[in-house]
Amino acid sequence: MIRKQEVLDDVVIKFAGDSGDGMQLTGSQFTNNTALLGIDLATFPDFPAEIRAPQGTLPGVSGYQLRFSSNPVFTPGDLCDVLVAMNAAALKTNLKQLKKGGKIIANTDGFDSKNLRLANYPDGVNPIENNSLDNYELIKIDVTKMTREALKEFVMGTKEKDRAKNMFVLGFLYWMYNRDMESTIHFLKEKFGKKDEILNSNLKALQAGYNYGDTTETFTTTYRVEKAKMESGTYRSIMGNQALSYGLIAASQVSGLPLFLGSYPITPASDILHELARHKNFGVKTFQAEDEIAAISSVIGAAYGGQLGVTTTSGPGMALKAEAMGLAVMLEIPLIICDIQRGGPSTGLPTKTEQSDLLQAYYGRNGECPMPVISACTPADCFDAVYEAVRVAVQHMTPVIFLSDGYIANGAEPWKFPKSDQLPPIHVEFKTELKIGEEKLQPYLRDEKLVRPWAVPGTVGLEHRIGGLEKENITGNVSYDPENHQLMVKIRQQKVDKIAEYIPEQKLDNGPAKGKLLVLGWGSTYGAIKTAVQDLLSEGHSVAHTHLRYLRPFPKNLGDMLKSYEKVLIPEINNGQLIKIIRDVYFVDAIGYNKIMGIPITKTELVEEIRKHL
Repeated sequence: MIRKQEVLDDVVIKFAGDSGDGMQLTGSQFTNNTALLGIDLATFPDFPAEIRAPQGTLPGVSGYQLRFSSNPVFTPGDLCDVLVAMNAAALKTNLKQLKKGGKIIANTDGFDSKNLRLANYPDGVNPIENNSLDNYELIKIDVTKMTREALKEFVMGTKEKDRAKNMFVLGFLYWMYNRDMESTIHFLKEKFGKKDEILNSNLKALQAGYNYGDTTETFTTTYRVEKAKMESGTYRSIMGNQALSYGLIAASQVSGLPLFLGSYPITPASDILHELARHKNFGVKTFQAEDEIAAISSVIGAAYGGQLGVTTTSGPGMALKAEAMGLAVMLEIPLIICDIQRGGPSTGLPTKTEQSDLLQAYYGRNGECPMPVISACTPADCFDAVYEAVRVAVQHMTPVIFLSDGYIANGAEPWKFPKSDQLPPIHVEFKTELKIGEEKLQPYLRDEKLVRPWAVPGTVGLEHRIGGLEKENITGNVSYDPENHQLMVKIRQQKVDKIAEYIPEQKLDNGPAKGKLLVLGWGSTYGAIKTAVQDLLSEGHSVAHTHLRYLRPFPKNLGDMLKSYEKVLIPEINNGQLIKIIRDVYFVDAIGYNKIMGIPITKTELVEEIRKHL
């Protein structure tokens, strides 16, 4: 049979099924395969909060969206070209995100009467049989039946055989997009090398899916996406939490400070603990504490003892850490608090993304308790951003809050990783002895940065008092004097404000230096803003984009930049938090665009919003 091959520039695939259908694994394997070909990509995993949500129901749908392109990619795509629906609930949940004319690969076994009822379809209504999908290209495959048929020689239960359905689908997609399967074969051998039956059943199902596409006359076209036009270098696919972990390790190695992580598991931050625990060869110590308070308390001890102290959490956990964060501010010791944000309040939407902790990072502690705040904007950017957070913490003797979110943490993209000699230096200076003329250590005697000395306990002659009570200026003795308290509050604020003199000035990402509208963003809105502004600039509109890494203090030139435009638009995945701070600091009547649905802002809706203000 003669088949034609079509070359595509850009493809968006959504894998969707029950949380037990292996959609995250399928998506991540297709992602890794794509990255190995040098094709640019972005991903958006989306899964239920429950470990095993009710099977077949709408809340139980697990999804994984992948966009891959021969052009630069900044978002996982607004609408899908292909939807893999393993059951009726997966189709119903995701159909509105599929382009008209897009492909639906439907597992027909997932559309039986039980699955249709669980997905809340009316009695007698089956969307893959009633012509309601005529606006799409429907590909019906009985994945369950074919997987069982492929594995009929295996002495396994039906339930065990059905677990390989995702490999059948993956094999079919590898055929459809002209891919080699070697990367997944290698992965399966690594994962199941000691479990022959599981390994061989997955390999057989993978091959069966590929063969199905290759031998069935229904399919007349395969597709190919060319290698992306990217800056030359060595790349790897990386997720946000991985990049964050590697950034911490790199900062530890460059600074010479042993890395200590004290953490308590919480979605979506737990993977940082898992990842760092794998790297004891770099001297990393990880401690899973009994709760959030114990976690940060252990890190304060490590930082006081001269190590790089890090704790990881999400919004609810940061609330619990607030008192200890205040202690770290009072002690003026370096500490990194990584907050991987999620939907709130309380336990809220634990597996959905949100940018709702910025005001908590600014103000969420008792008393006047200023801390620098730094954020990442993409998965790969987590490496550079957390590396910078460490530099600020140790060179300015202050705890630093690092903000990421679920979208960044679980998303993936190609990363051109630096070599060790390309990493900027992180200078650490411990006080090891008294200078001539000093009779004893003055622990709050400051340098030109208003930074106090870092004296490791046990150093002979440098004994000093610490604690959470207010310090007397210079001596560090406990002081209840009103004038001293006001002085120390002002000094601690000035120290954080002064960091603006040691960070880069704010730069435009895109657009003219003056004009009608500036889109100001922070965190994971980066990709949507960048692509929206690019599109509008190509149409000749006077619009620009700048994205903040340093949220406290702001870069010195930010105020002048904001006043160079007639209007400032601030898109956020919250109810308007950065906009409150910008209005307060710069007296700019900024305009907010807020989305609080647990999903990212899309390029399409942002283009529409920007047009309103142009």
